[in-house]
Parts: sequence; structure tokens; C-alpha cells
Amino acid sequence: MTKAVEIFTDGACKKNPGPGGWGALLRAGEHQKELCGGEPMTTNNRMELMAVIQALEALKRPSEVVITVDSRYVQDGVERWMANWKRNGWLTKAREPVKNQDLWQRLDRALTGHRVRWQWVRGHSGHPGNETADRLANRGIAEMDKKAKMAKKTG
Repeated sequence: MTKAVEIFTDGACKKNPGPGGWGALLRAGEHQKELCGGEPMTTNNRMELMAVIQALEALKRPSEVVITVDSRYVQDGVERWMANWKRNGWLTKAREPVKNQDLWQRLDRALTGHRVRWQWVRGHSGHPGNETADRLANRGIAEMDKKAKMAKKTG
């Protein structure tokens, strides 16, 4: 039997809102892949969501997945709130539009076909997978800043 793909994700934001980054570490057996990216004006919650989305979208086939996050927002959103949001036309219990609806809908699509178990860890607590994802999220911000500075110089 194939072991589950392990995914560790994190989002980061310099100011909130402000420049943000996301990072994901994927492990399957002996294989490992690191992903990261950033956006110039975003929020921490959007980056937490984007990390999970990008990791799931990187999978080439339906898989058994264990996703480790330090974001209760993401885990609770999927495990406790999303089914009701979908049933209510992406409205909250208070009949307000779900914040970050575009990313929640994209995450919903990305989850399709996978068997997912969620694990939560406290951020910045020394968990190796989470610390790697945090470094990747910060690298995403740095790379985005570097590209913006290069574009400014050449533009």
C-alpha cells in the first residue's frame, strides 16, 4: 500500500494586509518537493489558504494526503464550516458573503479526489515540517520583493 503524501504548509504576511508569502513542503516516500510564492498586497489568511491550494494542485493524481497546518482558520474552514457555506450559497451563518470565497472555492476544487486528514501544530514551536513551510513562505515574500525591484529597475 502506498503511504500518504505528507504536506506541511504555512502562510506569512509582513503587515496584515501587506506583502505576503506561502510555502509548502510535500513528501511522498523518498521524494520531497518545496513550493513557495508571494503576493504584493494580501493577508495572512489568504496566504495560509494559498499554501494548501498550491500543494494540492501540485499532486499529479488522487492521493491519500495528511496536511499539517498551523492555521485553525484553514483547518476549521474545511472541517467545520465549508459544507454549510456551500449549502448556503457561500454565505456565513449571518448571511454575509464568506471572506476569501475565491480561495475557499478553489480549495474545495483542489480537495476533490483526495482523501485528506488534517493535523494542526502550533506555529513556531520547532515542528520540522512547519518550520520548513515557514521558511518557504518567507522565501516567497523575498522572491516576490526581488522580482518587484527588478521590474522597477527595468520598467
